[in-house]
Parts: sequence; structure tokens; C-alpha cells
Amino acid sequence: MMQVSETVKHLIIINVIMFVGTLAIGNGTLFYEWFALYFPKNDAFQPWQILTHMFMHGGFMHIFFNMFALWMFGTPVEQVLGSRRFLFLYISAGLGAVLLQLGYYYFEYIPNYSALLETGLSPENIKQMLTTNKVMAGTSTTQVEMLKDIFPAFNASMVGASGCIMGVMAAFGMMNPEARLMLIFLPVPIKAKYFIPGIIILDLISGLTGQSFFSPSNTAYMAHVGGALTGFFIMWYWKKNQFNQNRWY
Repeated sequence: MMQVSETVKHLIIINVIMFVGTLAIGNGTLFYEWFALYFPKNDAFQPWQILTHMFMHGGFMHIFFNMFALWMFGTPVEQVLGSRRFLFLYISAGLGAVLLQLGYYYFEYIPNYSALLETGLSPENIKQMLTTNKVMAGTSTTQVEMLKDIFPAFNASMVGASGCIMGVMAAFGMMNPEARLMLIFLPVPIKAKYFIPGIIILDLISGLTGQSFFSPSNTAYMAHVGGALTGFFIMWYWKKNQFNQNRWY
């Protein structure tokens, strides 16, 4: 059985501690309120959530599959890159995931918010209705529909290491393009150079259309894409500028 590398081991331990803390403290909601990442326009947002949400998970299966993927892909990547480069890749992929997912939320939010202001609603009234999910008296049907359009983005929250892990998977695929991988529910071996881009494309389609293929419908698909792209560009840069042209180390 493949051993776990040091940084991967410590990341798994931190994730497990945070998961246990979520279950044991504050009736399962306190950690979520503090450490999940909320939309920046929401009063629940705090700057530290940009980092802490990467160590939070929404359920047992969520953390199990993420930690399994971290072990499976992270260990061989860390063994090549070393702990410092691996940790930089991991955190950077998580930040790239945040950037693309929040950017996508803002893309949905800003036009509708501006249109609501043009209808005569004040910023305070808009925020109150989005926060409480209660419509004020006198709000028109058109305004209600606009509020419905931006409600999901305004009240969105993100948890999980998936963005980080997608960056690690992209790195693994670039290092081991001929490695054969399989989905648990699709036991057909596929080379990493096809498998990993395929997963990223499916995530992109899911994010744009809302059609879920493998993940729950509330998955932050654009975060997956952002993490994978960040991992790809970091590895591409390192390979071009720091590593020998014929090897990764």
C-alpha cells in the first residue's frame, strides 16, 4: 500500500480535526458560520474564510472522498515536488478556486443588483430581503424575480478541499500522463491525460448549465475548474522555468 507523504498527512489531520470540531462544537453550525466561505456582500463573510473553508467539509462522504483523493494524488506529487512546493501548489489551487467561483457569483450578481437599484429599491432594502428571504410590502413581481436571480449567489457558502485537490490532480496528470485511472462507479481504466481534463470539462459544463454528472447539485463546480487551472499553470511555469526539460525533479 502506498505510504502517505508528510505534508499530505498533516493536511489530512487538519481536515479531520476541523470536521470533528464541526460535529462536536456548536451543534454542527458554529464552525460552519465561522469558517465556511460566504459571498463577500453577505454580512457572514470574514476575510479568514478565504483560507479556512479549504479545511471544512459538509459531511462524511464529502471529507472521505476528498481525503482519499488527496492521499492518492497528493502523495506522488509531493514526493516529486517536495513539501514546500507541494504546499504552495495546494494552497494556490485553493485560492484559484475561490477566485473563479466568486468571480462567477459576481458575474451573476452585479447585473441583477444594478437592475434592482434602477427599479427604485435601495441597497438597504435589497440586502434586507436577501438576508431574511422575506419580501417587503410593495415589492413588484419583476423585482421579486430579480431578487430570486441573485439570492443563490448572495447566500452561497463554500466548504471543502476540492479546489486544492483539483490543482493537485492537474499536477499529477502533467507528471504522469500515461497513468491509468478509474472512477469507482465506472471501472474502466483511462489514461490520466484524458481522465483529468475530462473531469474538468464535466465540471465546467455542470457549472454553466447546472447539470450535475457525478457531484451533488450544490457543488461549487467553478471552484473545481479554478483549482485545476491554477495547478496546471503553476506546473507549466515550473516545468518551463525551473525544472530540467526531461524530468520533474
